[in-house]
Amino acid sequence: MKIANLYNIYRQHFLVDTDTRNIRKNTIFFALKGENFNGNTFAEQALKLGASYAVVDEPAYKTCENIILVTDVLKTLQELANFHRKQLHIPVIGLTGSNGKTTTKELINVVLSKKLNVTATKGNLNNHIGVPLTLLSMTDKTELGIVEMGANHQKEIEFLCTICEPDFGYITNFGKAHLEGFGSLEGVINGKSELYTYLQKNNKTAFVNTEDAIQVEKTKEIKAVLINTDELQFLEVNPFVKLRYKSIQIQSNLIGKYNYTNIAAAITIGDYFKVSENAIKEAIAYYTPTNNRSQIIKSKTNTIILDAYNANPSSMKVAIENFEAIKTTSKAIILGDMFELGKESLQEHQAIVNLVTSLNFKETYFVGENFYQTKTDKTQFKTYQDLEAFIKKNPLENQSILIKGSRGMRLERILDLL
Repeated sequence: MKIANLYNIYRQHFLVDTDTRNIRKNTIFFALKGENFNGNTFAEQALKLGASYAVVDEPAYKTCENIILVTDVLKTLQELANFHRKQLHIPVIGLTGSNGKTTTKELINVVLSKKLNVTATKGNLNNHIGVPLTLLSMTDKTELGIVEMGANHQKEIEFLCTICEPDFGYITNFGKAHLEGFGSLEGVINGKSELYTYLQKNNKTAFVNTEDAIQVEKTKEIKAVLINTDELQFLEVNPFVKLRYKSIQIQSNLIGKYNYTNIAAAITIGDYFKVSENAIKEAIAYYTPTNNRSQIIKSKTNTIILDAYNANPSSMKVAIENFEAIKTTSKAIILGDMFELGKESLQEHQAIVNLVTSLNFKETYFVGENFYQTKTDKTQFKTYQDLEAFIKKNPLENQSILIKGSRGMRLERILDLL
């Protein structure tokens, strides 16, 4: 079936699903494949659960008229998303970076939603499947799209740009994330800058943090909107970021000075799209992070900063430094392994250990096989279970506690013991 014909079917309901566990009535089910599953086998089940059509790429599974056979289901999903993007005729903001992508995306979303009907990436569905699904969640009512793009190898951002065709782009920063795939920090910079390459080639616009020398250098030949440092002023963080925007003061619910840049970007983008000052203030002031991202949690005796959604050397460093700067009497720190660092793993974990050792935390716990290999006089645990057993016998009380680690460590499990 030609993409234009499939698009006519899609336009009837603007619904696409890839998981029969969350199937919606009248949706089109795309039978994607993974390492441990073959979506083709679920095509008939999807129809029984309410899907109008199912798209498969193995002839044996085309058992009725409502099952559409294509050469490659994933490629068809991507082509349909790009076809839809071309019909929308709306501005799309593409967003990438090493740290803070999802938080910045959420901030931009809440600010722009004060004026426009915005559709943004849900959660962190930012890969070769998530980006098409984000585009296909946009309808005739959508006035602006925000598409988060993640990558751990060269050419991924380039490819995602060909799908979502952004009119605007913002890179949060360049950090030591996914070094295993990118190879080096220079590889990260080149990979993320593929967004800039697309913007320049297509005469589109970049939002630029002027305090980031790499961003400034990389956007010399691109149409740019600068984050307005003249109208923005950082005031303090203890633990939440407070800032001034023009004549108004904004108290956020985001911890860490590193989040000031994320807020500043959202404010600048809101101002560009003519969102009023008061609406911007209201959006920033009421936004509260979720999903283990810099959440402050109060237990019976402790105050916990839970930042366990993800971690890399750059985000780990700023989180630790921010925690050290917070004014409180007694601090403990629980750090879990950072993943996807390749040959740099031991060196980067040791650097974090050295940083923590230089600071004055009452209790320090390192968790995971990578941290376990480092040299330190602090407490180390090879597994999460070892940490859990220790905390049960030696409970932490009356402490401010930072918890940070990569998603695979699932350190939020320790909350019940704190």
